[in-house]
Amino acid sequence: MNPAPKHPVDLLLVLSHGDRVLLARRENTGYADGQWNLPSGKLEHGEDALTGMIREAREEIGLRLTPDELRLATTIHQQNPDGSTRIGLVFLATHDPARHGTPINAEPHKCGGIAWFPATDLPADAVPYTAACVQAFLDAVPFALTGFRS
Repeated sequence: MNPAPKHPVDLLLVLSHGDRVLLARRENTGYADGQWNLPSGKLEHGEDALTGMIREAREEIGLRLTPDELRLATTIHQQNPDGSTRIGLVFLATHDPARHGTPINAEPHKCGGIAWFPATDLPADAVPYTAACVQAFLDAVPFALTGFRS
């Protein structure tokens, strides 16, 4: 008998401002440190996805979003190099500085900084999962597989 599946649900935010998206440089996390990543985190037990995305945006970049500002942009099913898998719900929000303020690095113990990048020209050291999420968003693909070996 196979063990019960355990697929973490990731919540990832494509915060757009014009043609740019906000990325955060991972630091002191033990995973992909030094690489650029979308603001993201894991869905907590008993939490709905919108509430979780709002919480993660507040915790990571200091923004206060509302449910009506979030749109599900794509869903990613990721297989990691170790064979484990995860589901990523990728939400889109359009940054409105007057309403949201300026994003900040609200987790300096886990983040080396934040910066805006053209969505079509992410840095070479972007986390591949992030790059796949942004590409699926740009291509308007509602669901994408990444990391799976053929």
